[in-house]
Amino acid sequence: MTVVTGVVDAVSILSLGRVFVANMTGNVVFIGFALAGAPGFSVAASLFALAGFLIGALVAGAVIRRIADRRLVLLRGLTAELCLVGLALIVSLAAGPGLASGAVNTIAATIAIAMGIQNAVARKLAVPDLTTTVVTLTLTGLVADRPGATSPGAATRRAFSVAGMFCGAIVGAAIVLNAGPSQALALAAGLLLCAIALAFGRASLT
Repeated sequence: MTVVTGVVDAVSILSLGRVFVANMTGNVVFIGFALAGAPGFSVAASLFALAGFLIGALVAGAVIRRIADRRLVLLRGLTAELCLVGLALIVSLAAGPGLASGAVNTIAATIAIAMGIQNAVARKLAVPDLTTTVVTLTLTGLVADRPGATSPGAATRRAFSVAGMFCGAIVGAAIVLNAGPSQALALAAGLLLCAIALAFGRASLT
């Protein structure tokens, strides 16, 4: 899920006009830049992404509060996320190489809804040091915490979290720059499908 974040943010930043779909801190800052008149930033796309993210988190939060089984939370969240990324992929393919503003806003909002769901699921699961969409606090913990003061495996989880997002970003950017955003979205969908298979397989074994 963390790798997917890197991939979809590569798509949004490089193809949708400097808009974040997973990192709302950056998105709020970008909206401020755009309102101040800085060139190259889209108020509309950023607002669509922000609204989509909040809707995704709101709906997912309402649904998963009623689910006690953690594996079911994960499976349903991943499935919804896969459907939304698949929808964004369809819109991207239909729009063609030159994305019009309507397609940009639709794709930004759709992926942002998926990321809102992902954040709500990650919050519910509460795996330490794996928020899946931001690494600021993870990096802080890596260097600020005293050795031995954290739970066993914390440093490893933090390192894998940062590495996962970095790998997703570099691979996603390479695909966007050399093939196009649709191919990067296809990769994100494939990664989510793998995550569903892993979660389902784990659930079947227990």
